[in-house]
Amino acid sequence: MNPNNMMSFTDVGSGFPLLMGHSYLFDRSMWTPQTEKLAKKYRLILPDLWGHGNSPALPASATSLKALAEAHLKLMDSLGIDKFAVVGLSVGGMWAAELAALAPERVNALMLFDTFIGKETAQKEAQYVEMLNAVNFTGAIKPPLLNYIVSQFYSDQAAADDVSLLTAKLAALPTPLLRESIVPIGKMIFGRPDRLPLLKSIRCPVCIATGEYDLPRPPEEGRKMAEMLGCEFHLISQAGHISNRENPDAVTRLIETFLNRTLG
Repeated sequence: MNPNNMMSFTDVGSGFPLLMGHSYLFDRSMWTPQTEKLAKKYRLILPDLWGHGNSPALPASATSLKALAEAHLKLMDSLGIDKFAVVGLSVGGMWAAELAALAPERVNALMLFDTFIGKETAQKEAQYVEMLNAVNFTGAIKPPLLNYIVSQFYSDQAAADDVSLLTAKLAALPTPLLRESIVPIGKMIFGRPDRLPLLKSIRCPVCIATGEYDLPRPPEEGRKMAEMLGCEFHLISQAGHISNRENPDAVTRLIETFLNRTLG
């Protein structure tokens, strides 16, 4: 039991704190390819989002991406961390942008991978809602939907082990977890309002990057946000949505280069 409903997390390394947010349907282990190297210079805080990894179920009170940002800020408060940088991928990037706008005096640098905070098109939102309703009804993620979801996360270039691991993990998710956390979070993500105006409230240096084969969050979305912010945009070659696992060396180098330049 977790009486405070705090998210589970790993705290590793030393140096300037770096909060890292994983993708929907993944957990903190998503960042394994980057963890060892980054922990040599930074103190890494790697949480599992509610309903993911070892964290408890999504609280009924958490109904927005801003609520997810507030929960991560509360986590940093509990650790006595005032200033920090944030690296987020997919939904991790969505709440990371919310957090940077919520606490501009505390977030010193922001990196957004394979994410977009604008509203989904009506067609895409309807498609996502249909899939989530199907999962809620059956209480499981079954083929052919299972195979489709995996194909959205990983490109044809992805390592077979990563693909098989995700497939097995999603197929094994228990019904209560799906209905209490995964489906509600999915509807929170894909039914989000247009949050692009939020970018005006972000004051720290920002870097945005997207995998060249990313299907759910295509590169033009990342470029659009970078143009609005007037910040740099990078295309991660040979990578789909989970770019940090498909091209780990490129993503690690980008994180190191940007943070070295902005944080010193």
